[in-house]
Amino acid sequence: MEKPPLNRRTFLSTLGAAAAAPLVARDYGPGALPVRYPEPDVKVLEPAFGKYKIGNTPIERLYTGMYWAEGPAWSGWGRYLVWSDIPKDVQHRWLLDDNEVTVLRKPARNSNGNTFDRQGRQISFEHGARRVVRYEPDGTISVLADKYNGKPFNAPNDGVEHPDGSIWFTDPGYGSLGNYEGNKAELELKEAVYRIDPSGSVAMVTDEIYKPNGLCFSPDYKKVYVADTGASHYPDAPENIKVWDVSGSKVRNGREFASMKLDLNGETVAGLADGIRCDRDGNIWSSAGWVGEGYDGVHIFSPEGQRIGQIVLPEICSNVCFGGPRRNRLFMTASRSLYAVYTEALGAHWC
Repeated sequence: MEKPPLNRRTFLSTLGAAAAAPLVARDYGPGALPVRYPEPDVKVLEPAFGKYKIGNTPIERLYTGMYWAEGPAWSGWGRYLVWSDIPKDVQHRWLLDDNEVTVLRKPARNSNGNTFDRQGRQISFEHGARRVVRYEPDGTISVLADKYNGKPFNAPNDGVEHPDGSIWFTDPGYGSLGNYEGNKAELELKEAVYRIDPSGSVAMVTDEIYKPNGLCFSPDYKKVYVADTGASHYPDAPENIKVWDVSGSKVRNGREFASMKLDLNGETVAGLADGIRCDRDGNIWSSAGWVGEGYDGVHIFSPEGQRIGQIVLPEICSNVCFGGPRRNRLFMTASRSLYAVYTEALGAHWC
């Protein structure tokens, strides 16, 4: 499968004059001056977002030093956040009780996304081994899926559990395009979304998308949203988030949910959505990046697909999840750092 010589690490250089604007990074270091409330980088774009912004809470940087942070997932029983540093081949754990960060697993086979099932078991989507795995309570690893129709997956990326016990995940192939975030290999499958049935069988859900990346369900599980990062390799790919209606184990009526185009400083720019999560009101919280200052961070869309708010970060945001005891804290992996901010939104699902 021949592709232009472009990947997400070089995509920034292709975005034109808007991307060339110098970044004025906010200082999140220990000696940084306090930021006056209300938090200026949580931006209300439409009145509908106003009720989710808390006036006396800051954006915090909880940890830094990764090469490419990804896959945040909240463990309710463990009261910790797990996330991946893909190039360093490690999974980190941040503890709620004392803010301590420890290495959870190394090696982690270049895992990207992570989630937890309804039994509290961690599920990871590995670039290096091109598979979906589950970590059992006794420390063993169960391989849930590593092939489709006899061919190896490209590089499973992100996914979540459905109430019926199935695992839905995306397979865009980034981890197989080089040796930095996985193992370089030819892609043998069209990029697609898959479903692992509780019986263990694997079925393709849809390949009507260029490069499926982040994935989440609506609060009632009647819709599934998928971020398309195909513009990193396919010139004709739109920068958007798609949505399908869910009918049992199948989907129908695929369409654009929201465009990542944004009018910024008098120009229309478009970066990429990556990881996405839904809140109880049906809003979609999407990581966003590869444009620069004023764009990179988190974009929040109403259930109708209107951009209603932004969280501006000084780094490209890769993924998000809701966590904490009340599920009202948004955790954000962004390039080299882990950020968090409290909101009045409640995550629709635990992971």
